[in-house]
Formats: sequence, C-alpha cells, structure tokens
Amino acid sequence: MIKLCGFALSNYYNKVKFVLLEHSIDFEEHFVKPSQNEALLEHSPLGKVPYLETEHGDLCESQCIVEYLAARFPDKRIFSADPWQAAKEREMIFFVDVHLELTVRNLYKEAFFGGTVSDAAKGRVENLLTHHIAGFKRIAKLAPYLCGENFSVADTAGYVNLPLVGMATQTIYGRDFLLEAGIDWKSYVKTINARPAAQRVTEDRKAYVAASRAS
Repeated sequence: MIKLCGFALSNYYNKVKFVLLEHSIDFEEHFVKPSQNEALLEHSPLGKVPYLETEHGDLCESQCIVEYLAARFPDKRIFSADPWQAAKEREMIFFVDVHLELTVRNLYKEAFFGGTVSDAAKGRVENLLTHHIAGFKRIAKLAPYLCGENFSVADTAGYVNLPLVGMATQTIYGRDFLLEAGIDWKSYVKTINARPAAQRVTEDRKAYVAASRAS
C-alpha cells in the first residue's frame, strides 16, 4: 500500500492527494509535519512534505511523485495519452508550481503566518510575479480548465496553488495580482471544486485548520 506522508495544510501534499483520489489509487495517509528531525530526514532528505513511502523506498518532491504514479499506474491515464498534450500539461504544472507558487511563497511569512517580509523582498516578488503571471496568462486556457475544455492533471496544481497567489498578493499589496491580470481564479477554483476528489481535499484541509485552532 502506498503511504502519502504530510499534512492537510500543505498545498503540495494536497496536489498529490488530489491526483491519488481523482484516479482512485489506493493509499494511506500518514500525518507528518516538516522538520529537521533525523527520523524524518531518513525519509525526506530536506525534511519536507509530502513524501511517498512505497515497497521500493521513499520518494519526495510532489511532481516526482506524480510522475512516479503516472508511470506505475499507466491505466489510470494521469497524463494525456497524446505526447504533445501531456507535455503541455507538464509545462502548465511547472508554470504554476515554480513560476507562480514558489515565487509568491516568499510572502507567506507575512501574508499567512504573522511574520514580516522586508520591503526589498516584496519589491522583488512583485517584479517577478508581474512577469511570471503575464507568461502564465499567455498559455493558460481557462476554458474552463487550465489546458482547455477538459480537466487534466495540471488542474491539480492549479487548484491548490492559484488561491495562494491571489490571497497572498491581496494581503501584502492590497490587490490580487491574478484578478488584476484578468485571471479569474475564483471561478476556476469553483469549477474544480465540483469534483468529488477536490471536495475531499478541501474538506480535509478545513478540518485540519479547525482542529488546529481548537487545540
């Protein structure tokens, strides 16, 4: 049995979980939070989540995990059967995960966790995001899904990451960079949330947040 290790507040954990649920792949969830504890480092070399425990060993990094699942379960058709379309799905995931989310992640300390981000860092992020969002807009179809008329694996990344871009920029700069660029991520997320797998991911995340506040 595949074991998905992490916790429900992690967007990359939820990306992998969405893929597993969407394609009806059996798995167990194991609650693990990031740390530099030696016990965790034996499984995840940087102490990050998610990571996967398999009969072959451990695997970290969300996109590596998704690629492994696609190769291990070819009948699930996680990526498009058409090589070009599959490549475009990978391109879209890279844009969302790296150019958007990993850029805006530099703001999370202040946007979500009560810390402070320097004005210089905010300026750098603003410049990068403006450039990256313009590029994203050139390839994102949003018709209604990221790659066109049909739901694809790219939407598992879009669903968990685009809200973070919108919310973080709204909090830090007083304006939502995605909406400002004409990218209606709120309607997009509503469309994705009609899927049972997305609903499960969201419900589990909300339950985790509620339990954390109550403790």
